[in-house]
Amino acid sequence: MDRKKKFNVTGVCIPAKHYMVDISEKLERVVHEYIEEGKYFVIHRARQYGKTTMLYLLGQRLSGQYLVLDLSFEAADDLFVSQYTLAAGLVRRIYRELKRQNVNGRVLDVWKVPVAEQFPFEDLSERITELCGTFKNRLVLMIDEVDKSSDNQIFLSFLGLLRNKYLEQQKNRDDTFYSVILAGVYDVKNLKMKLRQDGERKYNSPWNIAADFSIDLGFSAAEIATMLYAYEADYKTGMDVEEIACLLYDYTEGYPYLVSRICLLADERVAGSSEYPEKSGVWTKDGILAAIRLLLKEKNTLFDSLMGKLHDDPELKDMIYRLLFQGQDIFYSADHPAIDMVLTFGFAKVKGEVLVIANRIFETRLYNYFLTLPKVQMTEVYQAGGELKNQFFQNGRLNMRLVLEKFVAYFDEIYGERSERFLEEEGRRYFLLYLKPIINGTANYYIEAETRGRERTDIIIDCKGEQFVIELKIWRGNAYKERGEQQLLDYLSYYHVDKGYMLSFNFNKKKRVGVQEIRMGGKVLIEGVV
Repeated sequence: MDRKKKFNVTGVCIPAKHYMVDISEKLERVVHEYIEEGKYFVIHRARQYGKTTMLYLLGQRLSGQYLVLDLSFEAADDLFVSQYTLAAGLVRRIYRELKRQNVNGRVLDVWKVPVAEQFPFEDLSERITELCGTFKNRLVLMIDEVDKSSDNQIFLSFLGLLRNKYLEQQKNRDDTFYSVILAGVYDVKNLKMKLRQDGERKYNSPWNIAADFSIDLGFSAAEIATMLYAYEADYKTGMDVEEIACLLYDYTEGYPYLVSRICLLADERVAGSSEYPEKSGVWTKDGILAAIRLLLKEKNTLFDSLMGKLHDDPELKDMIYRLLFQGQDIFYSADHPAIDMVLTFGFAKVKGEVLVIANRIFETRLYNYFLTLPKVQMTEVYQAGGELKNQFFQNGRLNMRLVLEKFVAYFDEIYGERSERFLEEEGRRYFLLYLKPIINGTANYYIEAETRGRERTDIIIDCKGEQFVIELKIWRGNAYKERGEQQLLDYLSYYHVDKGYMLSFNFNKKKRVGVQEIRMGGKVLIEGVV
């Protein structure tokens, strides 16, 4: 049998070597809507979002129809010392690209000559003019990792050169690249350039000629399925491809790295373990959840990048905290630097008019970060949950009612007399602090995005084949009058469960603290009130 492909999360994905999502429709859109129209544009997405692979596949797709110069500024800091070093470096790299594609020797000769020490950018510009005049309307320039040295006046000057040539070409006064594609994390249309030693920064628009790039590089569930079908054709595990694709999408929102990383962990780490000795057992809901638990515990370049931003930016960290624990609506503003940073690095996305955490994986990782800080693990409530952990698992099953009973008793004793504001802003965080050491390493949990807010948050726990749905709710006034039988039935029906759990933070002075069981319509609600 031929050597099978692998899932890949490092560098570019190669169709002949790696299991890949079929993004051919996206590629065709890029070609027809942007490149054939001669547009200059920026593919700016969060880290490890498939930009490099997109450029590689575009280069393959355009081969023969266009002459593509595929460059990268990865590890190119030495190019940005001066205009001369950048011009000389680009001349060398373009020469290599032309030679690789067997371009006529007379054309190559122009790019062998050293760059002029005086006016190096003019020299570079003239060479581009001659090259593009030779390959009229056929030359496409692609530069990956374009923001590696974006905080640099030399880079700004380079963008200015390309922009000026583009504008002159529109007037039929110059020849330049037919289409230019820049790829990076930042949108270089709105770069913040450091131009002075005193740290003053200002915005510039060196790339205001660029068209907006609106194609979503994230994967849909249907696109994820194309990768799984290819894997299934090789291994015949018997997986329900559509179900697993939807599960992967539910946890990742189609973030390319996360989709591929979960699949890689399932295939190479979970498969062959004592719990999942055969591949057929891995490609199930429980097997994928096991891979997700591994992902959430590991260090990788994507998580390191995200957490590094939290450490470096207190305002961003505070914004994430308020989204997670206080259910605050943070409205999108294109002019707010912290919001721009949250979106640029993929922490969050805009839904409607407000920010939401980008996906369940990021959300759970961020919860884990805030809930397992050293100072947090020293709190009484975290330690209380950990000390009682063994009581909550009986015959291998989680006793969620007992968790509620113990938490309600503990919370009422320690925090029951705190102010209404304390309960509203900290109550849910304290329950999660109590819950975290109990389920750590044995269960997956996430917050239901549709219900997260100040008044209500739903926690979903998947533990050893069972699913527990816990609604955390803030009651104002008489809970029993407000709740109503139909509301509870709708809540349980929404999650397709016969038993649900509710933790109510009740501000009524006459409330009855404790846990009770409510039965109605053939369903059961276990409610704890504090």
